[in-house]
Amino acid sequence: MSQKPRISIEFFPPKTPEGRVKLDSALQELALLQPEYYSVTYGAGGSTRHQTKDVVLDLIGRGFEVAPHLSFGADSEDAIAALVDEYVAAGVTRIVALRGDMPSGVGQVRPVYANQLVEFLRARYGDGLTLAVACYPEVHPQAVSLDSDIFYLKQKLDAGANLAITQYFYNLEAFVYFRSRCDAAGIRQPIYPGIMPITNLDNLARFSDNCGADIPRWLRKGLAACDSPEKLRQLGEDVVVRLCDQLMQAGVPGFHFYSMNQSTATMRICQRLSLGAHGA
Repeated sequence: MSQKPRISIEFFPPKTPEGRVKLDSALQELALLQPEYYSVTYGAGGSTRHQTKDVVLDLIGRGFEVAPHLSFGADSEDAIAALVDEYVAAGVTRIVALRGDMPSGVGQVRPVYANQLVEFLRARYGDGLTLAVACYPEVHPQAVSLDSDIFYLKQKLDAGANLAITQYFYNLEAFVYFRSRCDAAGIRQPIYPGIMPITNLDNLARFSDNCGADIPRWLRKGLAACDSPEKLRQLGEDVVVRLCDQLMQAGVPGFHFYSMNQSTATMRICQRLSLGAHGA
């Protein structure tokens, strides 16, 4: 590649004072990488809306580039507009626009889908925001097929999104094939692989079951055979470093790291790959 891949790092808003201390500690370490931006998750149905806003405004105030996650959920367009107006006034220039999950018992009476949110943001803010959307190399759990999944991704991008970030994966061929199908569908916006460091098999299995990401049998068996946490972390690190190296050879523009509010694994991966300002 002629240009060094850029990195971004994702946090979730902590719910306890202890969690906030943990996030601040991780941020202090990860800031050494000087990522292009941090993203902050929103929670299903906007369930962490206030916590997300608090973290976003705090990080913006400390001089970091931040991309809040956002969905309509059960909120009205006016409520979303008020929130984004506050973000923009604080200096936010990026949004990760996602499909809204309605809280139980609430009918779908408002816009829900990510393409609708992208259209809404573009109409209100023009080109003043860089908009990212999600995509799924191993197919969204609710999609009827890969083709339909790519069709809906193209809708989001055609609505005005600038880029797509993938769900994490460990199967290089799945991503390469997905990208080729996106290209055949006329998608020209960049696709950034989402990267999940491996530090705990039980947690990884639970996350993967919920989001539809595949843990290849060889990897699951290898992790399960590790007889110490350190051996598991080392195997996980080796696997992810190799995956990222192959993705760089395949020409990806960068990586989006799902940090889980921890720093060590992401730091070590980036150092081994010479990613980020202090990755070498």
